[in-house]
Amino acid sequence: MTPVTVFAGQKVALFGLGGSGLATASALKAGGAEVVAWDDNADSVARAQDSGIGTQDLREADWSGFKALVLSPGVPLTHPEPHWTVRLAREAGIEIIGDIELFCRERRARAPEAPFVAITGTNGKSTTTALIAHVLAQAGRDVQMGGNIGTAILSLEPPDAGRVHVIEMSSFQIDLTPGLDPTVGVLMNITPDHLDRHGTMEQYAAIKERLISGAGLAVVGIDDGPSRAIAERRTGDLVRVHVPSSEVLCTDALTVREGIVRDPDGTALADVNGIGSLRGAHNWQNAAVAVAVARALGLTGEAIQAGLSSFPGLPHRMEEVGRRGAVLFVNDSKATNADSTEKALTAFRDIHWILGGKAKEGGIFPLVPYFQRVAHAYLIGAASDAFAATLEGVVSYTRCETLEVAVPKAAENAAASGAPEPVVLLSPACASYDQFRNFEIRGDRFRELVQALP
Repeated sequence: MTPVTVFAGQKVALFGLGGSGLATASALKAGGAEVVAWDDNADSVARAQDSGIGTQDLREADWSGFKALVLSPGVPLTHPEPHWTVRLAREAGIEIIGDIELFCRERRARAPEAPFVAITGTNGKSTTTALIAHVLAQAGRDVQMGGNIGTAILSLEPPDAGRVHVIEMSSFQIDLTPGLDPTVGVLMNITPDHLDRHGTMEQYAAIKERLISGAGLAVVGIDDGPSRAIAERRTGDLVRVHVPSSEVLCTDALTVREGIVRDPDGTALADVNGIGSLRGAHNWQNAAVAVAVARALGLTGEAIQAGLSSFPGLPHRMEEVGRRGAVLFVNDSKATNADSTEKALTAFRDIHWILGGKAKEGGIFPLVPYFQRVAHAYLIGAASDAFAATLEGVVSYTRCETLEVAVPKAAENAAASGAPEPVVLLSPACASYDQFRNFEIRGDRFRELVQALP
């Protein structure tokens, strides 16, 4: 835990008592603050009370005594409308912050030179966060990884000059961190997302930009327009990362072509070819960003390459879960929309594609250009009719309804295909809710079925 001492002796309101909220309340209490916490969920309030955290319905509280409102990132700050606690805090004239802001203040007070890497982006930020943490840890660094990737930041060990915090940040978390000042700030990419919470694309991009505005070094992917514009506005130290989709190259960026990460002068820095967990152009960008961050923190080229080569990947994100003869089995259950599945379809050929579930708007129509990579499709779940209509006459398919039917059938057909490395790919392009509570359970079931194959 990181005790938060910057509010010692002061009274703080806290709303949102999920995992990060409980961790925040405990950290504030350990640092000497008086915490008054609440949640709209009675079970969450009960858990807080069992942990010794003071609770009160904040509608009935005297807000003049609070120094700040610490808000869970899942609670609306601006759109579609401010949460009632936000209105009360603004009426009382107190600041509204999140747990990562508390960490930043504690770091400035305790160990301002402590290395702090913050990563954001619409896509790829979890893999990049895990990859950076892995490369640093393999090189012997004391690494604490958390934030949006799973572990609440204040549950981690405190900042220290010999310890690196590698923190994934969502736009919601950035919005609650006005004092964000990482040693290295990473912006992967920006595409439309969470507009129901931010109002407009311009506002969403502006929030993402704040992560690098206060960073000592900014590492920015420049393969989309909004990120490229942000890089052009950056006045401090900057590393651009570019994965060219054509022969047009950016001459002042770290580039990745044919799996080789190169300096702007053409010097090869790392090779990601043959690393199963880093297949595809999107993972080349992840690797290039990790190279840039690791170099900034003083790692040698040899240490960086060793870390990349040993990266196991993240569960449910193009995760290689097994082989049967020449057949490779890949769990990409995290791909809950067409945009995510596109990454997997571009990374493989001779694909036996298991897809379906609760469809998102647009279905799989955006994936038509990649159908030539698909040997056969296996349809499961509620989207079967709609997806069959898109595949009809272009890709052969089998209606399987469930994973239990699809996995052995796909395995049998892939093994009989004669292709040098056929792939059985679970990349559903759908939410899981028709058959599974979440994508993790869906991916775990796929892994179990693969392991049970003869």
